[in-house]
Amino acid sequence: MRFDPKSIIARDFSPELEFQTSRSSGPGGQNVNKVETRVTLRFRVTTSELLSDREKERLRLKWASKLTTEGELLVSAEKHRSQLKNREEAVKTFMKLLEKAFTDPKPRRKTKPSKSAIKKRLDSKKKHSDKKSNRRKPDY
Repeated sequence: MRFDPKSIIARDFSPELEFQTSRSSGPGGQNVNKVETRVTLRFRVTTSELLSDREKERLRLKWASKLTTEGELLVSAEKHRSQLKNREEAVKTFMKLLEKAFTDPKPRRKTKPSKSAIKKRLDSKKKHSDKKSNRRKPDY
């Protein structure tokens, strides 16, 4: 059964999202040293009431490397100087991760080189072979 990423993203996850702030790293002078602008979003996949068991399992498989041992997804944002903008950025990143997890990959279609491409490749090989063989010493 297929998942519809748009219907999952349309849900309101805000009650299940936890936000934690901390000091951002990198240059920025006094602002970085005093203000907690980095925002870390926490989402507990295992205890989520908005997701069905199948959806939780899908997220556990897709986000295996991103989840903590307790089954939490952590998304950090420290791009902006404002805590509010970083919070919005973290939510946006979370939604992109959700959409990516529930979007099925396109099935691969088998392709075959055209006859002209095959002929061109073989002609090129033949020409190269002739060039190499002309460099050899003649047999007497």
